[in-house]
Amino acid sequence: MHTPTRHVTRCLIGGIVALLPIGGTVLGVAYLESLLSESWRSEVSWYFPGLGLILAIAVIYVVGLFVTTFLGRWLWRRADLLLEKLPILGSLYQSLKEVLGYDSKRDRFFESVVAVAVDDGFEIGLVTGTAPGPNGEEHAVVFVPSSPNPTNGRLILLPKDSLKKLDLRAADALRGLVSMGKTPLKS
Repeated sequence: MHTPTRHVTRCLIGGIVALLPIGGTVLGVAYLESLLSESWRSEVSWYFPGLGLILAIAVIYVVGLFVTTFLGRWLWRRADLLLEKLPILGSLYQSLKEVLGYDSKRDRFFESVVAVAVDDGFEIGLVTGTAPGPNGEEHAVVFVPSSPNPTNGRLILLPKDSLKKLDLRAADALRGLVSMGKTPLKS
């Protein structure tokens, strides 16, 4: 039996993890909007509410345009290497890239995406490694995340032949879980 304090703490942490990306985006856009309104309102006659949102979208577009060119990809890789070498933030940056499946030169955090059979269908699972099972044979260690908060889930040992490998990247599977299936699961 769980104590009420443990239950409340678990729910609060789960809520924070689920709302953090949304909150970060809203706060970032609100901060940009307030920064622009404070500095530009008196100096520029053409300022209007929402200019910060438009500028945020424009910055995201320009970064996307930049990283899709040859020179941009080269410069992005250099910046990526520099970020990885930072003392404390570098390891956090590397871990985040591995979990999201964006790091192609190292061993990935998740080896593959699989379908795990349940009573009436399949669940998405992420293979993290192998371990000996109860009978001594090699089993896959599979993390089956919950939706929409994939930081919760269960870790199970399954025989490798009982898994159906999916042609998906871990990042795409996680994106589908967070969106509760609204983002199509495609490779």
